[in-house]
Amino acid sequence: MIVLLKGLECYTPKHIGKNDILISGGKIEKIRPEIHLNSEYVHIYDCGGLIALPGLIDQHVHILGGGGEGGFISRIGEIEANEILETGVTTLVGLLGADSCTRSLDALYAKAKALEEAGITTYLYSGAYSMPPVTFTGSIVRDLAFIDKVIGIGEIAVSDHRSSHCGLHEMLKMASDTHLGGLLGKKAGVLHLHMGSGKQGLAPVLQMLEHSELPMEEFVPTHVNRDRELFGQAVEYCKSGGCIDLTTGETDGISVPDAVERLIRSGCSLKNVTVSSDANGSNPNGTVSRIHTLWEDILRCITYKKIDPETAFSLVTQNVAKVLKLYPRKGALLEGSDADILVISRNYEIKKLFSAGKLLKEYENTGEKNAKKRLPYHYRRRRR
Repeated sequence: MIVLLKGLECYTPKHIGKNDILISGGKIEKIRPEIHLNSEYVHIYDCGGLIALPGLIDQHVHILGGGGEGGFISRIGEIEANEILETGVTTLVGLLGADSCTRSLDALYAKAKALEEAGITTYLYSGAYSMPPVTFTGSIVRDLAFIDKVIGIGEIAVSDHRSSHCGLHEMLKMASDTHLGGLLGKKAGVLHLHMGSGKQGLAPVLQMLEHSELPMEEFVPTHVNRDRELFGQAVEYCKSGGCIDLTTGETDGISVPDAVERLIRSGCSLKNVTVSSDANGSNPNGTVSRIHTLWEDILRCITYKKIDPETAFSLVTQNVAKVLKLYPRKGALLEGSDADILVISRNYEIKKLFSAGKLLKEYENTGEKNAKKRLPYHYRRRRR
C-alpha cells in the first residue's frame, strides 16, 4: 500500500519543519515539503496542523506480567496490544523479572509474536533477575546468534536483595558471552541491568568495566532514578560516557522530568540517556506500573520543565534505537526508516499511529481518550 501524509510538522526527532511523508512497502520513501501523486493509487491523509514523530520505543516491558513476590495471587497479567498502542509505542523489548519460575522464555517469545501480529515490533532479552541467566538454547552466545528476537540479556538484578550476589568473575563471563553473541548475531548484545537500592549501587558495573576490555555501551543500568544516592552515581557514570536508563512513574525517588533536568544542569550529554516504563511490573504497595507513564513523563519534560521537544522525544526514540543498534531503521523519521509514525496534535494528543506504514490507531476526538493519559502524578508509586 502507498500512503501519503500531508502537511505534517516533522520531528525526526530533530525538527525539520512542515513536510509530506510518502510511505511504501512499510518504509518511508520520501520526506519533502510538497509531494504530489495521483490519488487514485495512493491513500492520502490530510494532516495539516498536526505533528509527526517516530513511533516510541520502550526497551523494558514485562509483556507476560511481573509480580509474584507476594505469592501466586500477586502475579500480574499479560499486557494487551491496545494498551501499548494507545501510548504511541510501536517497538518494545519484552523481558522476565524476578519470576523465571512460573514464567518462561518460551511463553515470552509466544507473547512477543502475538504482539507482533497486532502490529508492534518486538524484541526480547534472555535472562531474568537471577544468575546464571535463563536462556532458550542453554547458551547466551547461541541465544544471541540464533534466536531472532533476542538482542541482549536482562534484566539481571544487581545491588538488590533479590539478586544472585555472584562474584565479579561470573558477572564478567556473562557480560563477555553477551558481547560475543551480539557480534556473532550482528545485534546490540546489551546487558540490561536492574539496579536495586543495595549498598553497592553501580559499583558492580564499574568493576566489570575496570577489569575487562568490554565496551561501555554494552552495559545499560536501568531504574537509576529510584533513589538519590544511586542517581548521583548514575550522573557521574553518564558523564564518563556510560548509558543510563530512567524509569517512568517514579515518585519516591526522582521523577523522569526532574532527573532529566538535573542531568542537563550537571552538564551530561543526553545522547546516552534513555527512558523506559517497566510496564506491567509490580510496585511494593501492590499497584502495577503502566506503559502510558512513558508518554506522560515525556510530556512533563516538555510542559513542566521546558525541555525542548527534540531532546525529550529523543529519549524514547533515537537514543533507544542507537543503544539497541536499531537506528536508523527504528527511532527516526528518515527516508529508508520503518514507517513507524506517531501523529499528534499541537496539544500533544495522539491522533494517529502508524506501524510499518499501517494505520493501527486513529482518534478524531481525543479528549476522552487522552484524559486517561493525564492522570494526576500522585497516583503512581515507586517500583521495587
